[in-house]
Amino acid sequence: MKTATLRQRPGALIALLVALALASPLHAAERYADRPETQQFIDEMQQRHGFDKDALTYIFRRAQYLPSVIKAISPPRDPVAVRSWQRYRSRFIEPVRIKAGVAFWERHQDSIRAASEKYGVPEEIIVGIIGVETIYGRNTGSYQALSALSTLAFDYPRRAELFRGELENLLLMAREQGRDPLDYQGSYAGALGLPQFLPSSVRNYAVDFDGDGRIDLLNSPRDAIGSVARYMQMHGWETGAPVAVRASMSGDANLVPLLANDINPAFDAATLASHGVKAASGETPAGKAAFVELVTPGEDSEYWLGYQNFYVITRYNRSSFYAMSVFQLGEAVKAARTAALTARR
Repeated sequence: MKTATLRQRPGALIALLVALALASPLHAAERYADRPETQQFIDEMQQRHGFDKDALTYIFRRAQYLPSVIKAISPPRDPVAVRSWQRYRSRFIEPVRIKAGVAFWERHQDSIRAASEKYGVPEEIIVGIIGVETIYGRNTGSYQALSALSTLAFDYPRRAELFRGELENLLLMAREQGRDPLDYQGSYAGALGLPQFLPSSVRNYAVDFDGDGRIDLLNSPRDAIGSVARYMQMHGWETGAPVAVRASMSGDANLVPLLANDINPAFDAATLASHGVKAASGETPAGKAAFVELVTPGEDSEYWLGYQNFYVITRYNRSSFYAMSVFQLGEAVKAARTAALTARR
């Protein structure tokens, strides 16, 4: 009935299409500088940080709405159905990335060793993070960071507060570094450089590890290496402590209370034992651990004990899959490098 009416009244159809176009995020966000929420943000930046209002308006006239950013960040319609540890793992612990990791470690071994010694973070963890994040600089992202963060700050309500903060930090970072905010490129979420730091992390944790007077996480591997190690240290890395060990369970193990705690390391060895859980090696390390389940549909889950350092890795990305991939990629690259060094002798 409605379709027939519109066909009979082409003017009404045109008016409807125009109205839809005007209401769409794409139309509204093509001119971010003209939107009330952007003007409010500009006013806040002027009042809180002394930015020039006209200069920011000029910048936001060049920010574009990026629908691919919304698509990339939106959760899958059925996240349970696609959650698979083995599928996730296969993306990162694979020959190409391991080979690239060995080459990166060889090329930057002095910087990696220096960062490890200064910040107390194992070399393989530093290598594992950069490998998982960008395949050692091969994939640092091609999105203009200002447009990506504007899209998320003003057209992704569920996380708008977070990304408004990151947009604020991007502008502050650009001013501190003497760069044009439009020049930064990164991931769809505005993450930058080899270690994929968000702007707030660049400002809070990144270091000028090569001593050239500026922080450059894209073109200076040494800065990236030092910054990753410092990030881990400042989030509570325990030097010399374990990351994770495989768990074994007795036949009557009570896992429900342990799994309910998620990734927080809250259970000592005695508590784990009282629930029928211990390290598969037979000797459960000292310190508190989380009981971590890595699920693969159609297969038995893997169970691990994740200690404080495992939790620290999740401060980089709040995911047990992510933390385990960093840990295992680092171990795989370390083993491959050791084998290569042995073969040369």
